[in-house]
Amino acid sequence: MTPNIPETTKKRVVIIGAGFGGLKIARDLADSEDFQIVLIDKNNYHQFQPLFYQVATAGLEPSAISFPLRLAFHHHKDVHVRITEVTELRTDSKEIITQLGAIRYDYLILAIGADTNFFGQKNIQEKALPMKSVGEALGLRNRLLENFENALVSDSDDVRQGLMTVVVVGGGPTGVEVSGTLAEMKRHVLPKDYPELDFDLMKVYIVESGGELLGPMSKNAQIKSKEYLEQLGVNVYLNTRVTDFDGKYAYLNNGEKIRTNNLVWAAGIKANFIEGLNPEILARGGRIKVNRYNQIEGYQNIFAIGDVAFMTEDAYPNGHPQVAQPAIQQGKLLSKNLPRLLRGNPLEEFTYKDLGSMATVGRNLAVVDLPFWRFQGFFAWLTWMFVHLMSIVGVKNRLLIFINWLWNYVTYDQSLRLIIKQKSPKVDD
Repeated sequence: MTPNIPETTKKRVVIIGAGFGGLKIARDLADSEDFQIVLIDKNNYHQFQPLFYQVATAGLEPSAISFPLRLAFHHHKDVHVRITEVTELRTDSKEIITQLGAIRYDYLILAIGADTNFFGQKNIQEKALPMKSVGEALGLRNRLLENFENALVSDSDDVRQGLMTVVVVGGGPTGVEVSGTLAEMKRHVLPKDYPELDFDLMKVYIVESGGELLGPMSKNAQIKSKEYLEQLGVNVYLNTRVTDFDGKYAYLNNGEKIRTNNLVWAAGIKANFIEGLNPEILARGGRIKVNRYNQIEGYQNIFAIGDVAFMTEDAYPNGHPQVAQPAIQQGKLLSKNLPRLLRGNPLEEFTYKDLGSMATVGRNLAVVDLPFWRFQGFFAWLTWMFVHLMSIVGVKNRLLIFINWLWNYVTYDQSLRLIIKQKSPKVDD
């Protein structure tokens, strides 16, 4: 098996990772007269991470927030997509080792993103439900729906409570959005599906180790998000940590334990890493130190962008936030800097432009922080929907999401509560 990438006189740019930053560079350089592009990802689709929680809570199908990579490059003969995993970098010979074999590069861009950080808590890692991929979001949806089916046939209130109650760990946008959506499902959706169940047994908790929800956002956004969640019936725990989870109880550092079979982990991320780089270039959270041109320290022709890159500016001494916008902006500038580097021209330094942040809590409830305006409530909710809808890759996906959102709003119902599992292979005796 070989990667089977044609040789050319163009310089080869290998991009590892088809997230926001990697896809941005590949699309910007797709028609370049200077470069051949090789885009590598373990999946054959781009994932829109901000809406994972809607897949997990049966609001959207996985296909609505996923975009086939090859479809984006149908008319670009010098872009080659390869679906594989990278196991090693060999910087001396300028090649990467993949499951398909070795791939040579002239310029290498690491856009490998980040994964869930369990902070060394083994029990939580084994039993909690993460949500850093479409597959994990679908797994969470399956687990929650299966638990309600099991609760329906259980004859113990204790077992039912454990199956129905959800503890969400982490008070960032993902944690807030998941807990708010679950609380709304408890009110408007699940009682219609399961009228035999007593939904007083179902509790939704959000546990945050810091003193506020949505830490990076404004004080008004933090206060309002907590207020909105409490209005929806979510139990908000601040300055509290989950210290252990055994599959039946979540144990808190205040001595309390919560009866639940469902611990959703949205508490932290750590940058992915590929063997072959100097380990001394790693910063906090496993991020890779880069200069203002996104060049990795000590490597002129290897770059890192997005969640995996640790770049400091005066305004961001601890690095940029690990969200979509830094990755997109870094990808956009790097696609302009590569031709300059090829020709020996001066490179432009990266400066992050904060376009704002936002989170939705529930129906008609959201918080938005823009550089020039901060607001909450219904208009913030409409703004959140518009921004996310316009950020989705693909016109068809935007239409599908809009139809689903409109249907959910009019009917107070998500129509995608399907348990979809892979069939287990039959083992002969």
